[in-house]
Amino acid sequence: MTVVAFDFDGTLSDSEMTVLLGERCGVAADMAEITERAMNDEIGYAESLRSRAALLEGLSEADANDAYDDVILRAGAADLLRELNEAGVTTAIVTGGFEGGVAAALEKAGVSVDHIVSNRLPIEGGELTGDVEGPLIEGTKDDALAGLAEDVGVPLEETVAVGDGANDLPMLEVAGLAIGFDPKPAVEPACDVVVTSMAEARDVLVEEGVLES
Repeated sequence: MTVVAFDFDGTLSDSEMTVLLGERCGVAADMAEITERAMNDEIGYAESLRSRAALLEGLSEADANDAYDDVILRAGAADLLRELNEAGVTTAIVTGGFEGGVAAALEKAGVSVDHIVSNRLPIEGGELTGDVEGPLIEGTKDDALAGLAEDVGVPLEETVAVGDGANDLPMLEVAGLAIGFDPKPAVEPACDVVVTSMAEARDVLVEEGVLES
């Protein structure tokens, strides 16, 4: 038994949550620019996340939920998660994105994971406050992966991490197997293998003995 931890935006999903939220209040282009700079390691992730959350101040809870409803898993992701679950592998989503979008996408696909580590956009008076809360603002994904491994009782070197952006680097660097999902140039050197589809990711997991062929 092992832990396979996936990033969400850009990995399990090709939706970008903050952009979908930004479209609801006319700041999608600003969101996309900040996100791209963060994923390329040009600005710190915590700074970028707070900047994006601030742009959403005043967005109604209803509009936020509508945006979350537009978040979907990429092709093959639900099948891979389901196969890992059925094989007894511990599955996790470790994302700086927001729990509302992750939950909506999983529910829509009819699939679940064992653990979700994510952030939240607090709401007051029916509107987003412009703040962000959660373990993956200042905290990093290596700590999250280490905590999951400890909870499950497997060595960190037996875990698998799958991600694409700069904020995934910490967990890619400590995982036993680092799978880059179409990774950004700054991220690729930390990856043991690079894939561009969930089918390719499955092939790697079969080759590594995590899944049976």
